Amino acid sequence: MVAVRISPDIRMSVVGAPAYFASRPAPQGPQDLTAHSGINLRLPTNGEIFTWTFQKGAKSQRIRCDGSLVFNSLSPILSAALGGFGLAWLPEPMVRAQVASGLLVPVLEDWVQTYEGYHLYYPHRRHATSAFSLLVKTLRVEK
Repeated sequence: MVAVRISPDIRMSVVGAPAYFASRPAPQGPQDLTAHSGINLRLPTNGEIFTWTFQKGAKSQRIRCDGSLVFNSLSPILSAALGGFGLAWLPEPMVRAQVASGLLVPVLEDWVQTYEGYHLYYPHRRHATSAFSLLVKTLRVEK
């Protein structure tokens, strides 16, 4: 099998609306999330609630940020965060524009978790079609 990187690494971000923080202080560490309302993702593969993972140097923490809202995709989580319903743990590229415009406030920025980007996996063939070779060349992203 051949693996070709097709996206950069994905950095996660915890964000909330300014209205959400009007009535509660921002968390200072992952352990503070237990006092907050999380907007969570239910995994379609096994039905479990996705655990938020944080990394700071060599320290790693997995936290359940419980809340009353649970969705099975990221777009409604973003909408709920914008509405001030709680904190969301989302890919940074997805919330970059909202953070820049002040609609969302990032917290715990020094506790960043980064995941390896997406890859295209395909079987090695000596004679790939020109169309497939062009697709791979177009999608390839250098690290």
